[in-house]
Amino acid sequence: VLNAAKDQLDRSAARSAELLQGQLERFESLLADLLEISRYDANAATLDAEPVDVCDLVRRSADVAQQLAERRGARIEFRLPAQPCVAEADRRRVERILRNLLVNAVEHGEGRETVVTVAADRDAVAVAVRDHGVGLKPGEDQLVFDRFWRADPARARTSGGTGLGLSIAQEDARLHGGWLEAWGECGRGSVFRLTLPRAAGASTASAATTATIRSP
Repeated sequence: VLNAAKDQLDRSAARSAELLQGQLERFESLLADLLEISRYDANAATLDAEPVDVCDLVRRSADVAQQLAERRGARIEFRLPAQPCVAEADRRRVERILRNLLVNAVEHGEGRETVVTVAADRDAVAVAVRDHGVGLKPGEDQLVFDRFWRADPARARTSGGTGLGLSIAQEDARLHGGWLEAWGECGRGSVFRLTLPRAAGASTASAATTATIRSP
């Protein structure tokens, strides 16, 4: 109510209302993430899977990251195959994974290009998001998926964040029977790759599939 009426307030009070609104939105986001984590801990998360074109989900998930990239003078390059890459997936959950990966890539990309590649084989579809920014130190490729973990707590972020995004993304991937992995080098960027089975819940953990779907 205060935020909606901020135009009628003096400058100091209007600014306070804006700050309060921002904190309320952050709290709401944290609460939603905690509720989602609790569903996974209670084995109560469900999958609403349907055949979807993963390339289409990549495009739909990029809006926020595109806006952030434009503000930073950066760009996102999409390397998508001409043919659809169809998999049985929960559209909401996969879009949430991709939004998280894309925003993180731009946030940590130091204003450099982010490259998104989609590839597929007979059994699985993969999306790799590569940035050319701060990268990952040895061992951080596993720590990034821990709840509330941050590579550099003092590092400024422009898009908020609860510290639960990658943990939830990993759980969303597992719910599909897929997985989420990361690698990189300090100062040379990082790659996050989501792999989803063509058929929801099918096992894709084969060396052949992993070897077939390469990162950019």
